[in-house]
Parts: sequence; structure tokens; C-alpha cells
Amino acid sequence: MAENRNNARKLKGFVTPRKARYQAQILSNCIRNRYRHLSKRFKKQNIDCFRLYDWDIPEVRAVVDWYAGHVVIGEYVRLQTGPQWLPQMAQAVAQTLNLSPEHVHFRRRQTKTKEGPRYSRLGFSGQRLEVHERDLLFWVNLDDFLDTGLYSDHRDTRMMVRKLAQGKDFLNLYAYTGAFTCAAAIGGAQTSFTVDRSATYLKWAEDNLKLNGFRGAQHTIVQSDVMKFLARAYQEGRKFTLAVVDPPSFFNDRNAGVSFDINRGHRDLILNVLKVMAPGSLIFFSTNHQRFAPCLDNLGAQNIVEITSSTIPEDYRNKQIHRLWRIRV
Repeated sequence: MAENRNNARKLKGFVTPRKARYQAQILSNCIRNRYRHLSKRFKKQNIDCFRLYDWDIPEVRAVVDWYAGHVVIGEYVRLQTGPQWLPQMAQAVAQTLNLSPEHVHFRRRQTKTKEGPRYSRLGFSGQRLEVHERDLLFWVNLDDFLDTGLYSDHRDTRMMVRKLAQGKDFLNLYAYTGAFTCAAAIGGAQTSFTVDRSATYLKWAEDNLKLNGFRGAQHTIVQSDVMKFLARAYQEGRKFTLAVVDPPSFFNDRNAGVSFDINRGHRDLILNVLKVMAPGSLIFFSTNHQRFAPCLDNLGAQNIVEITSSTIPEDYRNKQIHRLWRIRV
């Protein structure tokens, strides 16, 4: 009896073949309209990576991103959809945009995950695609990782950093593939430190800098746990004048003996960042944790303002795809 009740709960809302065909059709219509609107606007700005569909229709739990003639379609996984749902949605998108199968890439995402690495490796093809974000260039990988190497939701934040970077000593913590460092470099930063624990992503960051013509000792790549780096930088008396801090929501590396939880750890993290910032400097602190509970009172900064609404691009329906604070030291 209990087993029957559990099965009934699992099947509640099950997507039948007929319903899946209907969902594919409404997704197709939405994609057609969004592509017509967004591609023209972004082409004028030399932007060829943007979000086409952002779970706009509640029953079609997917996101679709455009990358210079390719699409990445991701499903927020549910038992009710089954294994064929995502390929069916992908086929509808491909037909709508007249894309060949090799230009369509799948992702299956969990909405609630606290364990495991932030960026799960899916393959080892090593194939990369060069994309444009205004006059910046980035390498993306559409097959090997859960994320592609570029977060388009921070497109406008990168422009903000770029405009402030002239003559600054820039610090990029949890740097991932170094997109913010590239933005600071093209904006005229005199030095940069790009810090992450992953050798894979730091090599990617170095390649992104080279792709944009930035080489030399003034752009330093550091493989380190961020808290350990901050402790060393403080002991060495280093001072930075502009920083981006964009930590993962969770990680737990038992081998290295380090872990982090954004809700429990963000306050100590920011306090340690403040120790290495020069008076009058700026920190941008960001998170994409959807249940983030900020504790930012009495940090000793001059001013802390949430500026999320001014940093979410128009192609994102989710206006809290990330949250962002500007901290003036």
C-alpha cells in the first residue's frame, strides 16, 4: 500500500507524450520570438552569447543559451519528465533555429544540491568555441563541464568592472575562467591577481587573457584556496584597489581539508578581503545562491549597497539569477 502511494506521488504531474509535444511547441514559439528580438539587439553590440529562454513558462523547466550558432539546453530534472523529455525539447529548439544536431548541447541540472563539486566534468573532448562579448573574447566549452566557462548573467557587471579598472590593482577571487580579470585588464588595470583552487580553470583564465592580448607579469595567476591566499596576502602587506568576490554556494574538499558554505562563511570571507583592500577601494561581492541570507552589518566598510537590479541583463527572466553588493572600503 505504501509503495503504491509513493508511486502515485512520483507519477503526479507525469509528462505524457501528448503533453511533451505540446510543451515542445510552446517552447518553440517562445524561442522563435526571443531569438528574433534578442539576436538583432545583441548583434549591434557584438554580443553572440546570451540567454534565449529562462524558464519563462513554469511547466517547461528549462533554460536555453545561445553561443555563437550553438545552443545549450538545460533541464531542471524531475522524475515526471523522464529521459526523453530533454531530447524532445532540444529537437524543437534545433528545428526552430535551423541548427544541426552537433550544434545542440544538453545539460541536466539539479535544483537542490549541496554535495559534490560545483563544476562536474561531463567529458574530455577539449573542444572550445570562441565567443564575443562586445570587444572581449572568451573561450567556452559546450560539452565537457556542467557550466560552459562564461556566465552571461554577469555581462553587465563585467562592463561595470571595466569602467572602474583604470590604474587599479585588481583582485579576482574564486575567479573561475577569469572573465572578470579580462574585463579589468581591458579597462586598464595596472595589475591583477586571479585566484582559484582549480588548475584547469586557471589555465582557462590564462588562455582567455592571451586571447584578448594580455600577457606579462602584471597579470598573476594563483592556484590557492582563497582564505589561505588572503592570509598570505595580508601577512605580505599586499593591497588591492578593486576586487570581485564570487564564491560558490558550497564546496567540500576533504582531501585538501577545506570547505565553504555561503550562508555560514560569507561574513568571515568579506572581513578577510577587507584586510587586503586599500582605503577608498571597491569590492563587488556576488552569489547565485537562491536562498542566500546576507549578514553584512558592522563589517567596518564605509558603505555597502545591493546593486543586483542594475546588473541583471535583459535576457534573464530570473531577476535574481545572481545577487550583487558594492562595498566601499
